[in-house]
Amino acid sequence: MTHVVLESCIRCKYTDCVDVCPVDCFREGPNFLAIDPDECIDCAVCIPECPVNAILPEEDVPADQQSFVALNAELAKKWPSITKRKPALPDADEWKDKKNKLKELIR
Repeated sequence: MTHVVLESCIRCKYTDCVDVCPVDCFREGPNFLAIDPDECIDCAVCIPECPVNAILPEEDVPADQQSFVALNAELAKKWPSITKRKPALPDADEWKDKKNKLKELIR
């Protein structure tokens, strides 16, 4: 199994998780992070680092977020690797508690 970045990451893109990843499985898009399922070793060290609880093991992804399993895999093939922490998006704090943000995803 792998871990999955969920909708709560959209328009926030906190990168605390990137610093602790031992295999550099995170990929960076304009306003979202994805996990490359071929690189993730299921170590779970990223989960407690995410301030918006946007990372879960694939088997724990809620039904309403299941599309993010395939979305992470798709975007991970297109986006570059991110290996160092960066500042969150400027308006991340405004977006961190919002729901239904998929339409805000910039591919």
